[in-house]
Amino acid sequence: MGPLLLTLYGLSVTVGAGVYVLIGDVVARAGVHAPLAFFAAGVLVALSAASYAELASRYPVSAGEAAYVRQSFGPGRLALSVGLMVCATGIVSSAVLLRGGSGYIQELISAPGWQIQIVSALLIFAIASWGISQTAWTAALLALAEIGVLVAIAAAGLTEPTQVAVTAAKAFTLPEVSQIFGISSAVLLAFFAFIGFEDMVNVAEEVKRPESTIPIAIAATLTVTTVLYVLVVLVAISRVPMAELTASSAPLTLLSERLLAWDGRVISAVAVLAVFNGVLVQVVMASRVLYGLSRMGALPRYFGRVNEMTRTPLNSTAIIMFIVIVLSLATETAYLADFTSTLTLIVFGAVNLSLWRLKLGGIGDAPAFQVGMWVPVLGFLSAAIFLVFEWSTRAASLVQ
Repeated sequence: MGPLLLTLYGLSVTVGAGVYVLIGDVVARAGVHAPLAFFAAGVLVALSAASYAELASRYPVSAGEAAYVRQSFGPGRLALSVGLMVCATGIVSSAVLLRGGSGYIQELISAPGWQIQIVSALLIFAIASWGISQTAWTAALLALAEIGVLVAIAAAGLTEPTQVAVTAAKAFTLPEVSQIFGISSAVLLAFFAFIGFEDMVNVAEEVKRPESTIPIAIAATLTVTTVLYVLVVLVAISRVPMAELTASSAPLTLLSERLLAWDGRVISAVAVLAVFNGVLVQVVMASRVLYGLSRMGALPRYFGRVNEMTRTPLNSTAIIMFIVIVLSLATETAYLADFTSTLTLIVFGAVNLSLWRLKLGGIGDAPAFQVGMWVPVLGFLSAAIFLVFEWSTRAASLVQ
């Protein structure tokens, strides 16, 4: 993969379910400052993204996060634990998406949910096993469909430029003291709509000139994502009453019906594509993590075998998909999904700490892409703050 294909690959997992469901909640918390909340979240995510970019430039290998921790803190259980956490996030996310996606498909065809899940999983497994080029292009095409919906909504909303400009002026003004807590809470929520860019580092061994290509693709992915999110949210609050947005369980469907006069089934179809895309990319990522851990000697060689015909880690891909199917058919899947974001934030913290230690100790050669020491420090602090917020929110919900 080159810069363009890798960027589309990154967008395929970053742009998706997050923004499709979070807009209403962010607007409920931040009000007219919702675009500012998404912009601020993008800036905070960029800190960890920059750390990922330098580390990928230093060590362009599969199981990237585990490799970074290994280089910084030495081989051992910590590196293996980080690698397995990354793998677990991919597996659980895929299972939840597969289970939820079957409901959307049942709106279009008549079939039992378990049959849809198994057939869908086998189809995704076939694509993921076929080859990285086929997987990347499939993900890219599906991503274009998802992005196309957002672009169409933004373009339709901008047909009233004066109204949008007035809203933008209000959105990016300095908030009052009484609004700061709500906006901060919205920023923390919007953060989860940006997660996914980190999957790019785990296909590093299938990227052309990864030392420079991965940093470029990470930067391009976050830039496009941030611009799209801010524009869509800006159009949403300028063209639809905020009370309706916050009350809707499918705000993008509401926007498309209001601005584009599209049938709700169109958005349902795009949602299905988004689900399939998410599962495909997560399965590929998780299989590459197992492959990378095997190559490091942390897991048996079985996981590191590459099929001579497809040039993909077929054993790892099959095992990952088997676990995904089992979890998707189990009722505990939704419960397990609550830990996905927690594991992701822990990994973000570990990655930022790894870069900080490498730079502090002057370990390794100077990479093609470098950031200042302040980047991993602030990246670690932002991940820690997000983690504390998530735990406190979960604790509060349990008390209620």
